[in-house]
Amino acid sequence: MKKYITYFQILGLAALLLFTSCGEDFIDVAPNNENSEDYFNTPEDYELALVGAYDLLQATYLNVLVGEIASDNTLAGGESATDTPGIQEIDNMTHTPVNQQLRDIWGWMFSGVNRANYILEFQDKIDFDGKNEIIAQARFLRAYYYFELVKWFGDVPLAVDQRLLFGDQFNVDRTPASEVYAQIELDLIFAAENLPATQAQEGRVTSGAARALLGKAYLYQDKFTEAANALDQVIAGPYDLLDDYSILFLQEGENSVESVFEVQYTDKEGAGFGCLQCSEGNVAVGFNGIRNYSGPEFDSGFSFNVPVAEAYNAFEPGDSRQDNAILDIEAFAARTGATYNEGYEHTGYFNRKYLPRKGDANLGDANLTNPNNYRSIRFADVLLMAAEAHNRKTNPNDVLAQEYLNRVRRRAFGDLDHDIVATGAALTEFIYAERRLELVGEGHRFFDLVRTGRAADEIPGFTPNKNELFPIPSIEIELAGNRWEQNQGY
Repeated sequence: MKKYITYFQILGLAALLLFTSCGEDFIDVAPNNENSEDYFNTPEDYELALVGAYDLLQATYLNVLVGEIASDNTLAGGESATDTPGIQEIDNMTHTPVNQQLRDIWGWMFSGVNRANYILEFQDKIDFDGKNEIIAQARFLRAYYYFELVKWFGDVPLAVDQRLLFGDQFNVDRTPASEVYAQIELDLIFAAENLPATQAQEGRVTSGAARALLGKAYLYQDKFTEAANALDQVIAGPYDLLDDYSILFLQEGENSVESVFEVQYTDKEGAGFGCLQCSEGNVAVGFNGIRNYSGPEFDSGFSFNVPVAEAYNAFEPGDSRQDNAILDIEAFAARTGATYNEGYEHTGYFNRKYLPRKGDANLGDANLTNPNNYRSIRFADVLLMAAEAHNRKTNPNDVLAQEYLNRVRRRAFGDLDHDIVATGAALTEFIYAERRLELVGEGHRFFDLVRTGRAADEIPGFTPNKNELFPIPSIEIELAGNRWEQNQGY
């Protein structure tokens, strides 16, 4: 979604505080731009502000990239052991509160919260047809950004229908994660009840997307019955699996019947390393790309986020997802004559789902403006979340859990011979394994391992009672007057 906000820019709390270093002689200068307190006077104002709230979704490329690297699916890669140190530290589970990537995730997600809250702060200023749907979209977006914050950092400051502004840092405290989740649930229930099932404009949130994220939020809290109920409503339609997995992450697979919620990117507006969140392209794609690549199908990139052999070999024989999800570059080069350089921690594999594609415009920096959309919530994920919820709820429905799981497997293998018939705890393990295979490279694995208590057994270097959460950036604690406690272990 393009940026159309020209009269204002709403920043995260820490970013706002950066302006305190300026002198005081600027305060009497008449502003050129419209005052934010007097902004919402027409329906178009609300619509433009909503576009601004959507815009921070594009910055979640970093959440996906770093979230995958934090798991056992991939290694950091890059050019060397010192290439983007924050990413290398997260890969090694040696990250500290002084980590640029974690600070970016914190700041960008709170910027998204603030932009959504800006609309909601003034939701009653005027009335017009269609306003309720704008409010519902804003509440979904606030829930989306807060869900990212709570799963990364746990307890975070909760602001409802008001912005976090300069000075608030002295009286805003971290809110317990349970209360943040409660607000996420309220926002998503409202969104689900006030949004249409389909939207004319691609990328706009729907009632199905709201219910899917609601089901996911329930799942992360082990509210399995509630999760099953929400996700069953999504499964009822209008979504379905694409017949051909091989096109799912190509351009023709974007905004397909399998897409429940998809972050939109474009190759028409570039950015630079000084403002990665300003890019309208998917920055993660360039980072995932093959280093100094020359050959068919793909463009070159920075060789970060390289899958490990264990992830590639986890697929069963005959699983069509294996080579469509993970690129075996040596086999591909032998077949096509492509050439490339090996980067740091080269494994021989690349995340094929999100590689730079030939033929894209990539205006500006080619590595920062790839147009590959991110499938934030897709129908296969919904099926597997619902399978888990039905299997793990107080009164399990393993027959329905098997049905959902096997819908995903039947597409993968093209037959019914690989159906799972297990029940109980054995079925739970099959569902966990299937989530890894189906969703590899999409940024879910680390959080799946954490929420199910398996991270310490699967992720090298993971320290229990510490690495379940990431540290609050130290600058944020300092700006709050050192009143906040750091997350355990940091």
